[in-house]
Amino acid sequence: MSTEHTQQDTPVPAVGSDSPFRQERIARDEAPQFVLPLVVRIEKVDPPARTDALETAARAVLVLLTDERSAGDGEWAGAVRDWQDARIRKVVRRARGAEWRKAGTLPGLTVHGAVSQVRVFPPVPLDGWPKELAKLQVSGTDLDDPEPPAPPQAGLPVLWINPDLDMSAGKAMAQAGHAAQLAWWELTGPERAAWRDRGFRLAVRMAARERWAELAGSGLPVVRDAGFTEIAPGSCTVVADHPALRARL
Repeated sequence: MSTEHTQQDTPVPAVGSDSPFRQERIARDEAPQFVLPLVVRIEKVDPPARTDALETAARAVLVLLTDERSAGDGEWAGAVRDWQDARIRKVVRRARGAEWRKAGTLPGLTVHGAVSQVRVFPPVPLDGWPKELAKLQVSGTDLDDPEPPAPPQAGLPVLWINPDLDMSAGKAMAQAGHAAQLAWWELTGPERAAWRDRGFRLAVRMAARERWAELAGSGLPVVRDAGFTEIAPGSCTVVADHPALRARL
């Protein structure tokens, strides 16, 4: 798995220092709202497997957060800060053919999974999408796994999806990205560096129904959806089970 952009050794902030949830933000809803755009490539022939696309989207969020352009005085840093100061929104759209090629001309990063490709862009105002992305379809983005995913490798961070929710692939990709970001915020500097050095390897799996309540109440980071699309507000969608965070429970 690879990315188009080679990551540089950028400073890793102290644990939680870049999380908006670590400070009192009583005006988060009043702040200008931004969204992180992700575009998944889905051609008519040989679309990617669902799990691979989810894992690639989650990695794409981490790749953008750690890109040198998102830190300090980088060209994307202001947009990333504005996005994190408000509600953390992500929207996944799909593209193929000429649409995918046009999306590739905009500043961003393309992250590759086993077969999937996801391009992530710096945050944009909620009502200020570039025209090349605004016309891409967002609803109905769905994918299937040709066979059940194998159990995750031991020691790998796992993003566990709520088995009781029916989410499209696009919605689940955004939720997996949220979970990866929550885990990132909770890690120490050395833990972040180690994950980054491994290419942000992770797994996304559907939790067993008999385990979901335990996972959601374990103290690991839990994504609670705002309810803008598909599911009810406050729904717990994904638990971020990173080995370093589990060791601290």
